[in-house]
Order: sequence, then C-alpha cells, then structure tokens
Amino acid sequence: MDISSTSDDEIIILRTWALTKFNAEKTGGDPVVPSPNLDTDLVMACDQLVDRLIKAYKNPIQMPINIARYSKLISPKDTGHNEEREVRLLKRCPPGHEGTKLIEIPATILDASSAIITWYLPDALTNATQKEIWVALDLLAPMLKKSVKLDRIWCTNQEWFTPRSQNDVLTPRCVDLSPAWFQQGHENQVDPAVSASLNGASSEDILKAIARPAAIATAALRVMHPEQYWAGLRGFASLGEKARSKELPKMSETLQYWATVFNSLSVICNWETPNHRDHSLIPECFDILTSVGNYSNARISMQWKEIGLPGHGI
Repeated sequence: MDISSTSDDEIIILRTWALTKFNAEKTGGDPVVPSPNLDTDLVMACDQLVDRLIKAYKNPIQMPINIARYSKLISPKDTGHNEEREVRLLKRCPPGHEGTKLIEIPATILDASSAIITWYLPDALTNATQKEIWVALDLLAPMLKKSVKLDRIWCTNQEWFTPRSQNDVLTPRCVDLSPAWFQQGHENQVDPAVSASLNGASSEDILKAIARPAAIATAALRVMHPEQYWAGLRGFASLGEKARSKELPKMSETLQYWATVFNSLSVICNWETPNHRDHSLIPECFDILTSVGNYSNARISMQWKEIGLPGHGI
C-alpha cells in the first residue's frame, strides 16, 4: 500500500502558494511559479483547486436571504427534521426563488449582505488526490465495519446506509477522526483526548494517508475564510502546548501528523442523509464537505437555500 509522505514544510508551502496564486489570478497579476519544494502531484492538485476557486469567485449567485437573521431565528430544537417548521423558517427568510435551483458549475452563494455563505467547487480534487483518499479508506475499513449501530441516532443508523453491492469496494459505514475529541456529554468536564479511531496500531499510517487531502482542503479554507484559517492555527498551537504541559504523549504524537486546521474529520461511506441541521457549528464559519467516488445522479440539497448541487467536489 503506497502512502505518500508529506512534510510540514510542504504543507505550509502548499497553503501559501494556493493563496498567492488565487490572489494573482483574481487581480490579473503575473503567473505565480510553483515552489521547487513541491512535487508534481501537489503542484497539479493546487493548480486544479485554484482554478475552481477562481471560477467560483467569478460566478457569484446572490440571494436575498439574511444569513445573520436566519441564524438567530433557529434554535437547538430546529433539527431540520420538522418539515412544517422548516417551511415557516423559509417564509420568514425566503431564498428569493421558487423551487430548487440546481447549480452545476463552480459558484459562490452570497446572502443579502454580499457575504459568501457557500463555495461550490466541483472537480476540485485531482485523480491523484482521490486515490490517496481511497488508500486512507482501506486503512479505515476495520473501524468502518464496527461503526454503525441499531439506535435512534440518525447519523449512525443503518437505515441511512446504502447496502454494499457486489462491485462496492467500501464498507457502508462512518467513522470520526480527531486529535482532540470530547466524550459526548462531557464537553466541559474533562480534557479532550485523541479519538478511539486514532489509537490503534495503524493510526500513524492513517494520518500520513490523509495528510495531503487534508492539506488541500485547508489550502482552500485559507482562500475562502482567512479568519477561520488563522483561528484554527492558533487553536492547534494552544492545543499542542496543553498536550505538552499535561504530558499527553498520544495527543502530541497525533498533532505532529494532523494536517488540517479543523479539529475533526468524519469519513462517511454510501450514506444518504435526511434534511438536518448541525447545531455544533458556528454560523460565521465554514465546514468543508468533500465527495469522492465513481457515481452519478447524486445531489446535495440545501433546503434552507432551496439549492441543489451535483455531489462531486468540495
């Protein structure tokens, strides 16, 4: 199994070069020469990512919805499962068009204040990057098999996973990875710990396998939301200091290989989801959803915007 090795220096150079290249192309500046310290696959990955970022930036779709007002209207009880409640919310913050608007090319979605609330980047990942994700999924297969439960929690309920067919190479399951994970219900009572999924014998190989895809997603975030990017870096610097001061060797070791400014990563295979809302997110920040695989006719529906997106890309 081939696992690409990516150094900290390469990750930093990739993030910086992506931002520099994006700014140059946005303003019509001179072409930016790639660093000789990046291998061909990383250069091609950055080129393709920035191409989609530029195309999305130059294709803004403005909607009359006020995202700040909408965020204040929803409460923890608004899970997204109550269709009547969602209809009432849409009436109070209408998306500005009737029916579902399908977007099939790179685009940014802006609210009434011209704030970008969504970046859609189809085909943002090169074939090489997707292959690296498949390598990581092979390493995660044993954990994926144990992940689904027969319970009422919809995100791990077996009913929402498409049964594996003869041609499938993935186990239809989900698993969470994190270098600093709070036990559910103990967020304010105990220190965070490395997730169980990264405590096994193959944890270092898993972290190395996801390093490049994670770095590419983080490079996209540096362009899309610089404030969130730098806040993430500061958060991980603080986390590293805490791991050292409290003598948490497993966390320190995991942080050495963690290549994204997000503190958790969920891997979900062959999954269909009901309309839902995640209240653990901060309204002013982005999550990144990346889809990989050989499939067709997949749609991501964002009900509160009445928007549908083909399911390939970032």
